[in-house]
Amino acid sequence: MNDQSGIDAETRRGLHVAFIMDGNGRWAKARKRPRPFGHQAGAKRTREVVEACPDLGVKYVTLYAFSTENWKRSRKEITALMALFRHTIRKTAHDLHAEGARVRFIGDRGPLDRKLLNLMEELEGLTRNNDRVHVTVALNYGGRDEILRATRKMADAVKAGAIQPADIGEDTMKQYLDTGDIPDPDLVIRTSGESRTSNFLVWQSAYAEYEFTDTLWPDFGREQFATVLDKFGLRERRYGGV
Repeated sequence: MNDQSGIDAETRRGLHVAFIMDGNGRWAKARKRPRPFGHQAGAKRTREVVEACPDLGVKYVTLYAFSTENWKRSRKEITALMALFRHTIRKTAHDLHAEGARVRFIGDRGPLDRKLLNLMEELEGLTRNNDRVHVTVALNYGGRDEILRATRKMADAVKAGAIQPADIGEDTMKQYLDTGDIPDPDLVIRTSGESRTSNFLVWQSAYAEYEFTDTLWPDFGREQFATVLDKFGLRERRYGGV
């Protein structure tokens, strides 16, 4: 990243960028191809973006891969997506490990099939001690669902006497969220021209900066990523202060 970014070297090494990766279907439609073709292209782009993170000063990257609402899509598309997730994990696991990436998955794992779950758990175990870049994949994830699950866990803890209601604060909530061991995002980028947050990291993104770009996800590459980071570096973040 160039010297015009406005971010010093130490801060650059710790950035957390989250992506709402949107536009795969429209990208495929524009080429008169089926939607799974767009998802395959999007998966390749995701790999490129993750590889670019260390050089661009991004320590944490979170990827919105499949939302709790995406189950409303056609059975054919869902089946293709789940097959793509399994294929991508198998294909990239050892490369990610070799590159020093730690991979985590967040979301409700209950509805996912056992083959996919096994691959997710194996990848998490394989990369557990890596620290060059932290990759979080939101799979069957919804921000409201996450808060509900966290609230239920806290309620169980209160019932068991492990915590007292009066002691519950923001730090307590953070511990019970799926992202409890990673920092909140500094920047959320959504591709495809939509300007919605789509139930993504509802709690964590309270003070994140947002960047909405018209570029479809399969066309969003390293160069545009660097440009967005440069733009982000010029923003003044006041966190509600003056």
